[in-house]
Amino acid sequence: MKRPWYLSRCLEMYEETFVLLKPDALERRLVGKIIQRFEESGLDILDIRYFSRVDSNLIRKHYPDSMARDLGVKAHNAMKNILDIEAHGMLVLERLRRYVMRGPVIALKIGGEDAIRTVRRIVGYTDPLLAEKGTIRGDFGIDSLKKSTEEGRACENLVHASGNEEEAKRELALWFPENSY
Repeated sequence: MKRPWYLSRCLEMYEETFVLLKPDALERRLVGKIIQRFEESGLDILDIRYFSRVDSNLIRKHYPDSMARDLGVKAHNAMKNILDIEAHGMLVLERLRRYVMRGPVIALKIGGEDAIRTVRRIVGYTDPLLAEKGTIRGDFGIDSLKKSTEEGRACENLVHASGNEEEAKRELALWFPENSY
């Protein structure tokens, strides 16, 4: 039996994505408010995992060395005085790994129509100072890339959200391995 066109269209738009609530989200007791934002937008929480500590192997796979250049570019855009973008990106990457490993985190598997883009819109821009009001980082963020770079630490921006379908599949397989894709 052929599916009605509207059902086929909905299934084509259905996606699953990954969100990580970082230690500062738990320390500041924002978990419920953050999850509520996803649920209120019509997304489904398909799985949730609490990690009292994140293993260094897992975090190195989640934040691979190949991310260094992109992190360096973001820092350069915030500071403008970074000379070696690649080297600075590696420094930021190490700080980011330490930040996520410093305390408990919560991993979320989220599903829904156009879930990846919807989650990214709800989360807001990486730099809380520049994130729009109405987003998680814009409303709850209290840090900035500039301030964290000046202080020699990672920017505490509450959440990580997969940026695209390939990244979502990779991250979901890392954090929810029994549901591998």
